[in-house]
Amino acid sequence: MAYLTLNRTKLKENFDFLKQTFEDREVSWGAVSKLLCGNKLFVQELIDLGVKEIHDSRIGNLEIVKGLNPELQTVYIKPVSKRYVRKMVQFADVSLNSELETIRWISKEAVKQNKKHKIIIMVETGDLREGVMGEQLVEFYSQIFQLPNIEVIGLGTNLNCLNGVMPSADKLIQLSLYKQIIELKFNKEIPWVSAGTSVTIPLMLTHQLPKGINHFRVGETLYFGLDLFEEKLIEGMNGDVFELHAEIIEMQEKPLLPVGNLAANPQGETAEIDESLYGQSSFRAIIDIGLLDVDPKYLIPIDGEYEILGGSSDMLIINLWKNPKNYKVGDTLNFDMKYMGALSLMNSSYIDKKVIS
Repeated sequence: MAYLTLNRTKLKENFDFLKQTFEDREVSWGAVSKLLCGNKLFVQELIDLGVKEIHDSRIGNLEIVKGLNPELQTVYIKPVSKRYVRKMVQFADVSLNSELETIRWISKEAVKQNKKHKIIIMVETGDLREGVMGEQLVEFYSQIFQLPNIEVIGLGTNLNCLNGVMPSADKLIQLSLYKQIIELKFNKEIPWVSAGTSVTIPLMLTHQLPKGINHFRVGETLYFGLDLFEEKLIEGMNGDVFELHAEIIEMQEKPLLPVGNLAANPQGETAEIDESLYGQSSFRAIIDIGLLDVDPKYLIPIDGEYEILGGSSDMLIINLWKNPKNYKVGDTLNFDMKYMGALSLMNSSYIDKKVIS
C-alpha cells in the first residue's frame, strides 16, 4: 500500500526557524494543523515541537488536539455554521468571525458553557473571502464588544486564498490603523493584529512588515518551507517534510500510443495523439495510488527520470522511458508534493501515514 511519511527532523528544523524568526521580531504565532487532517500521529508530532497555539478549520481536528493536550490554545479559523456553534465553543478557545448574528450565537453558547470565548474580527482587505468591510468595522465592533462571555482579542485579515490578492505594507498598515481607531473610540485594548498566513512571511523576512502586525497563522511555510511570493524555498528551511512512497504493481514495456477507437475516459478526457510516436514504446509502471487519493498535478517525481502519464481512480501510470534504473514490480517510486497534494493524501484513509526521523 502507498504511504506518506513525515520527517520529524525536517519539520523541527522548519519550526525552529520560524520560532526564532518570530521571536526576533516580537511577533506571536500559531501553527495551522488543517493539513494534518486530524491524524493523531502527526498532530502529536506538531504538539511535541512545543507549539503554544494550534489553528484548524475543522472542529473535529481541534477536538483531537484538546484530547492530546487540553492546555493548548485552539483557534477555529473559518466562520462557524449555526449547528456547530456548541462544539466550536467547546473545543476552540478562539475563533475568527465576520458575522454579527454568529457572534451572538457564540455568546449565548459561551454563557451556557460558562466559558470566555475569544474573537478575532476578520476585516476585508481586498481578496473578497471572509471579512467585515472596513467602513463598517467600528459599527460592527460597537455591537459585539459588550456581549457576555465574548472577548475581542484581535483584528485579522486573509489574503491570497481566493482571488490571489497579495499582502502589502499598505494593506497591513490599514489593518493596524483600524485597531488604533477602535481602541481610541471605545477605550478598549485589542492585543492582536493577525496579519495573515504563510503568504505574509516574505514581507517579514524582507523587513517590510508594519510594526503593528503582531500575530500570524502559519501552515504551508511550516510544512513546505516556501516563500509564497516567489514560490521558492526559504533559505534555511526544508521543502520535503512530506514524501509519498508508492509501490509498482505492474511493469511492462508498452507502446507510447493507445490502439483502437478513442472516446472520453471516465474523467471526461480524450487522449491526444502525437503521430510521431507511432511504433515507439517505453517501460510503463502502474503504482498503487490513484485519483481518489490525489490529483497527479500536485505530485513531483523525486527521480526526474520518470513522469506521470495519467491515471484512474485507484492507479497512476508512470512513464519510465528506457527504465535506466531497472525498476521492477515491488519497487517503490517516491514523490515530493505541493500543499494540495499533501492535503489530499492526508485526507485519504487508503494511504498509510508514518513518521520518520
